[in-house]
Amino acid sequence: QVQVLESGGGLVQAGGSLRLSCVASGKILYINRMGWYRQAPGKQRELVAVITSGGNTNYTDSVKGRFTVSRDNAKNTVYLQMNSLKPEDTAVYYCNAEASSGIGSLRYYWGQGTQVTVSS
Repeated sequence: QVQVLESGGGLVQAGGSLRLSCVASGKILYINRMGWYRQAPGKQRELVAVITSGGNTNYTDSVKGRFTVSRDNAKNTVYLQMNSLKPEDTAVYYCNAEASSGIGSLRYYWGQGTQVTVSS
C-alpha cells in the first residue's frame, strides 16, 4: 500500500510564510496527480493546489499569486510554499496522491493532515 505523510505546518503571523512538504512511500508503481486540500472548522474540505507528474498546476482562486505548488518526482514529494498568509488560510492541510501500487490499482491516498494557523 501507499502511505502519505505531511509536515511543515505551524503557527505564523499574517503576512508570513510556511512551506509544507508531503512524501508518498510504500509500494508505488507510479503517481499521477499530487495535491493539497484544506479544511477549516465548520467548512468542507477544499482543493488548494494540484500538480501533475508533468508539472501542470492548478490553484483555487483565493491562493493564486501567494501559494506555489511544486514536486520532486524522484522523491515522490510535493511541496506547498505559502506566502503572504492570511487568517482565512487557517485550516488543516491535507496532502493527496493519486497513485498506483500495481496494475489496475490506481486510487487516491490521503495524509493525516497538518495544522496551519495564521494569527492576525
